[in-house]
Amino acid sequence: MKRHRVSLKDLAEELGVSIATVSRALHGSHEVGDDMRKKVVELAKLRNYRPNPFAQSLRKESPHIIGVIVPNLVTHYYAAVLDGIEQYASKLGYSVFSANSHESCELEKRAIENFLALHVEGIIACLAQDTIDYSHFEQLHDMGVPTVFFARTCMPDKFSQVVANGDEAAFEATMHLIETGSKRIAFIGGPNHLDMVKRRKHGYLQALKEARIPIDRRLVVCDKIDFEVARNATIQLLQSEDRPDAILAFNDIVTYAAFDAIKSLGMSIPEDVAIIGFTDGDTAAFVTPRLSAIMDQASVQGMKACELLMKNINGDTRIYREVVPMILKIRESSEKNL
Repeated sequence: MKRHRVSLKDLAEELGVSIATVSRALHGSHEVGDDMRKKVVELAKLRNYRPNPFAQSLRKESPHIIGVIVPNLVTHYYAAVLDGIEQYASKLGYSVFSANSHESCELEKRAIENFLALHVEGIIACLAQDTIDYSHFEQLHDMGVPTVFFARTCMPDKFSQVVANGDEAAFEATMHLIETGSKRIAFIGGPNHLDMVKRRKHGYLQALKEARIPIDRRLVVCDKIDFEVARNATIQLLQSEDRPDAILAFNDIVTYAAFDAIKSLGMSIPEDVAIIGFTDGDTAAFVTPRLSAIMDQASVQGMKACELLMKNINGDTRIYREVVPMILKIRESSEKNL
């Protein structure tokens, strides 16, 4: 049987410390105390640890690496952001390593530890939906690791960020639904603690206020970003006695879940229920009816995030906030009276 090769992670778990601590100890860093350094070296010898030659070569021969953490790499939005990052980074001779947190804070933390072990020069991140403790990012700040957030952000006083004008876009989309005859517009979003959700929900509520439409809290559903959760929420709304006649959906996962739920109930789009979704995917134009969409310009966001990270890597310690405008594309799914 093939033997398991002992890694930095194995040593770290056995000692109950971080991968970064083990790495520093093995390299004789002054940041690690003598007692801990001795424990790490002795355990490495006992477990027959051998350094990863790939990681070593990256540090010695090609140090220009940045790490990117995304919540869900299979969605078009995050793939497009990553494409923008890679385009910008490659022109400057940087390689990009990506990690998928799968919307998990624990996997997000693990990705950071792995990136630190690889000695990346900087990190670009989008928060996992269940991340409410930011101590692992606080650690990056304290260590002086250049870090930039995009889309879902935190600690704007410490980190540069790239966001979209989701509040304005949601306002415009909601006003369009109102102007085309919808009177009971639902907002289906993600977890309320995410700043992206707050911005988009704010725009939706502002449009209702401006149009003097009473806000019905039953029509505002903010829950886990998950296809089945969003689909079930949509079905419950549409089967209620005073159902919505339009839906503004938070992102592509929620959008297609809501779209599928409407279809499953035999309702007509947009006659029974109009829908507009935040999605950057080309598929919006190929479903029936064609989907009205608020498009992110995701690739532009990626390039902007990488640009800010490079500024930080090169010594610019100022905190930036870049806003990339979204584009409302009206198609058949919301054109009730047009």
